[in-house]
Amino acid sequence: MKTYVEAFDDGPGGWFGWLDNARGPRPLERVESCVISRSPWWIDYNHAPPGAGYMHLLFMLLTSGSPGEHHREVSGDNRFVKGGFGTDFTNAELTVRLRGELLARDTQFVLLCQGVHEGICTGWLLTGQPINITSEWSEQTITAVADESAWTCLGSRHDRSDYYGRTALRTVLSDVNTNILLVLFPLEIAPMGPLDDDPHLLRPEQDYPVWRSRLPEGYVMVDEVRISFDER
Repeated sequence: MKTYVEAFDDGPGGWFGWLDNARGPRPLERVESCVISRSPWWIDYNHAPPGAGYMHLLFMLLTSGSPGEHHREVSGDNRFVKGGFGTDFTNAELTVRLRGELLARDTQFVLLCQGVHEGICTGWLLTGQPINITSEWSEQTITAVADESAWTCLGSRHDRSDYYGRTALRTVLSDVNTNILLVLFPLEIAPMGPLDDDPHLLRPEQDYPVWRSRLPEGYVMVDEVRISFDER
């Protein structure tokens, strides 16, 4: 087993948060060799119905490629890519040491794996193995099993099917060439006031206001991430 370890002792190591579609990555707060993500979080609407729904993006890591200058300033050196760990996540075990205070509001904290294949970006959420967030430190391990019944495919909102879609899980796990994320899913999007159109055709908090009280609040602190790869 080849193992990637990020303890955040010397910067974010390539991990970052997300502002929105227009502004891109944002730096994670760092305290005592930990990274912290705090609400309010952006509403990712790229997979609104008929896709799987809305989510908050708390922690992200590029798994391949060379980030631009701004991205490097935000996330530091990507020790995953520099370490040559590769993109085959089939049966990889991800262990995270974390704690936090969270009003989850019926969401789950889950792993998201994304890869681009034949021009389509596919995201799979490991909804069958949610990670628990507690006020005390805990260490939890999940496994990227090649079983679609353990995952939820994100799909695409009505106007992003030129980029987002569905590729078989086994194909994506064998080459997660875009990024991995830890996200809160699914969000309840409640428009604040009447709308003249289907809310899923519009963009929450950009085209219309929402009730933030229906969305998760709090913070999540991560002390270490380990990924053990199955070298078959």
